[in-house]
Order: sequence, then structure tokens, then C-alpha cells
Amino acid sequence: MKQAIRSAPAVSILMYHQVGRFKRPKAHRSLYCDVDRFAAQMAYLKYAGYRVLSLEQARLGLFQEGDLPPRSVVLTFDDGYQNFADYAWPILRRHGFTATVFLVSTALGRQAPWLSQEEAPLMDASTIRMLRAEGASFGSHTRTHRRLSTLSEEEMHDEIFNSRIEIEQLLGEPVPDFCYPYGDYDRRSRDLVIEAGYRTGLTCIRGSANVSDNAYELTRKAISYGDNLVGFFWKLHMKHRRKEQAASTTRVPS
Repeated sequence: MKQAIRSAPAVSILMYHQVGRFKRPKAHRSLYCDVDRFAAQMAYLKYAGYRVLSLEQARLGLFQEGDLPPRSVVLTFDDGYQNFADYAWPILRRHGFTATVFLVSTALGRQAPWLSQEEAPLMDASTIRMLRAEGASFGSHTRTHRRLSTLSEEEMHDEIFNSRIEIEQLLGEPVPDFCYPYGDYDRRSRDLVIEAGYRTGLTCIRGSANVSDNAYELTRKAISYGDNLVGFFWKLHMKHRRKEQAASTTRVPS
């Protein structure tokens, strides 16, 4: 597997979860982004001349020497919350931006079962189809949002392969992108993502995408509740170095 082209222009894959109006979280701040701050962040990308790429455009530019604009960013949203449709998508459409949302295929239209302390509804099938028709992209976040490295080979296969099948049946088109829940993966899960036919696998390892080991261990930059425009600017322009801060994340050799 090819490493990312280090000399290419820095590409930031930004990681969001929920966008909306929230009380100040006591923990897990990266799961929330205030909608006013999100609007300011997207306006900055537009003002600063950033090109919002699809994951496929970024993959080609980083690993196959495709064209990468000097200022490139990819927008990703984990879990598929309804507030993406309610708050984030209207702002993205206003700027002509695209994004990839990672879905948990057996939880569509339900409350997110992995967030036991709060109500967090997920988008249903009709909302997902509508957003796809409007230009949003969707990828797999497994079937049940479990930590892959803790599963048996059979369970892991089910989570990775069948989630893709279920989302492809929903959308009527191929699903090329995968995101590891909690950023938790190991060599087995990475290799199953490859075997399943995905073209990318996204982690929670911090850093610009240029420090990714390969297209199946893509690094991202988490945007969290406390990030005002100054913090967003700092992450976008300065925080390119790799930082494996999540204890649940496993880096495996290429």
C-alpha cells in the first residue's frame, strides 16, 4: 500500500459528529459543534478559497498523484445524526460544499444506542436518500458501531461487509468509504476493509491526511465544541503533524 505524498499540499480531513445547539459538554467535546461556530467555519473556508474535495478526490491526489489544489479540505461527519440534515447540510449547500456522512446501517431512524446518556436521533432512510439526491455522500460506519478490535473474525466480517451491502441497497449505488467506530481498528479489520472493496478507511488519528500510512488509515482533524474561529484556523493551517492521541486507536504496519 502506498503512503500519502508528503510533498503534496496539506489536505485536512475534518471530523465532525453532531452539529446543533448544545449545553456545554462535560466530556467528549469532539462529539459536538455549535451551529453558529460551524457556520463561521464554513464561511471561513469559502472566504479563504478552500476547495472542498470528496474523499475520492483526496485519495487520488494523495496516493495516485492526482491534482490537489493548494488549499484542500474534506468534510466528514460520523454516525449520521439527524442534526446533520437539520443544521449542517443547509449551511453546506449555501456554500456549494459537499460532505461524507458515515452511517451505522442497522440504526437508521433510531436513537443512537452508543450514546446512552442523551437522546441523539439518527437520520432515517428517506432523509438519507433525499440528501444523496441533493449531493451529500455516504459511507459505512459498520452495522452496530462496536469496537472492531474487540470482535471475532466472523463478527468483524459482518460489521464491515454487510454494512456496505445494506447501505448500497438503500442508496442503489456503490459505497466506497469506511470509517472505524471510535477510531478502533487493528490489522484484521483494516485488511477486511480492503477485502470488502472499500477505497478508503478513516481513523481518529490526528493530523493532515498527508501523514497517513495508506488510504485505509486516513488521519483526520477533529473539530470540537470549544473550537472558535481562532481554534479552527489553528487546526486547519498549523496542526499537520501526526498525533496518535486516542488510546483505542491501533496503528498497524503497512
